[in-house]
Amino acid sequence: MSRAIGSPRLGIRANLAQFSLLVAVNALVGGVLGQERTVLSPLAEQTFHLTGYTFLLTYVLAFGATKAATNYFAGTWSDRFGRKPVLVAGWLIAIPVPLMLIWAPSWGWVVAANVLLGINQGLTWSTTVIMKIDLAGPSRRGLAMGLNEAAGYLAVAVTAVATGYLAARYGLRPAPFLLGLSYVALGLGLSVLVVRETREHARVEAAQHTTRADGRHDHLHSELTNRQVFAHTSVREPALSAASQAGMVNNLNDGLAWGLFPILFTAAGLSVARIGILAALYPAVWGLGQLITGPLSDRWGRKHLITTGMLVQAAALALSRWPTRSRSGRWPRCCWARVPRWSIRRCWPPSAMSPIRPGGPARSGSTGSGATAGSPSVPCSPGSSPISGASARRCGWSPRSPLPPA
Repeated sequence: MSRAIGSPRLGIRANLAQFSLLVAVNALVGGVLGQERTVLSPLAEQTFHLTGYTFLLTYVLAFGATKAATNYFAGTWSDRFGRKPVLVAGWLIAIPVPLMLIWAPSWGWVVAANVLLGINQGLTWSTTVIMKIDLAGPSRRGLAMGLNEAAGYLAVAVTAVATGYLAARYGLRPAPFLLGLSYVALGLGLSVLVVRETREHARVEAAQHTTRADGRHDHLHSELTNRQVFAHTSVREPALSAASQAGMVNNLNDGLAWGLFPILFTAAGLSVARIGILAALYPAVWGLGQLITGPLSDRWGRKHLITTGMLVQAAALALSRWPTRSRSGRWPRCCWARVPRWSIRRCWPPSAMSPIRPGGPARSGSTGSGATAGSPSVPCSPGSSPISGASARRCGWSPRSPLPPA
């Protein structure tokens, strides 16, 4: 089908300026998330005098549960209202977060700030994923996803180091969270003034799509209701439900490391600056790995990367007892912190992208209806997106299907 005169062009190169801008915007989204990674555990112990793991981890649960629900609505609202309004709304919700963390008189304020942070991340991170996939077209979705996650998680790592340094030099509050406030201001400004709507790119791709000759995916069509998308993503469609389950396990492990590592480092008596460095290793390995696994998933397929990543995660968790038997737990813990992230980078973005058949229609439908039923959007899941739900509207590619060469 020939492209209509004046219609949007698909491809990263054809949309390089906007694509690069969205990469930068997601780096700012990651920076907002990273402002907490180093500082919250020392803040809980030194300022609020909290020691119980269960009580301390309420902020992780508050963030993850809120983000899971918000991912669902991010996809639905991006279809109904457009991508850009959802992105801008996410930034507006982030404005109070650093201010609440600066002025929090009790731990309940921190938990409430993380509820808002979960909404912010669900709307902004998920929408930048959708927008990049809109622009990239059918053959480079893995690369688009990889660049998005690399930017976001490298920003988490850089911010974790920066906030550790600021906390060590100027105190736990307010300096580290002022950095987060600057990220919010810059991200909101770019999203309002420079970012352009991408929904028409998805519609162009959908108009060019041709269905499979064997009719295998005819039941996954553009007229599915949100409830039907939810059911296919969560239970009925093997490719979709398997990817959702892989994403759930993947991000539960991520939440475990995000919540527990800083607490363990604080209990070991490490300084805030050192905690920042160790906390940064984990997202840094994730981010750098995305630059490899994203494009590889376009060339090799998603299934084997997911399987390998899951096996490495299992091995990493089995080794988690090793640091307690070492003479000095600091370096082994540092090593173990990197192993799960190395494995997760192999699962993500492939687990998010696996149901989406390269060459399948992007359509405007990005509804994340399966998000809360075991997708990459489960509680304790920083950086998740509504892709698994969107895949039902993109004709649900099976991981067993052959991929064309990139």
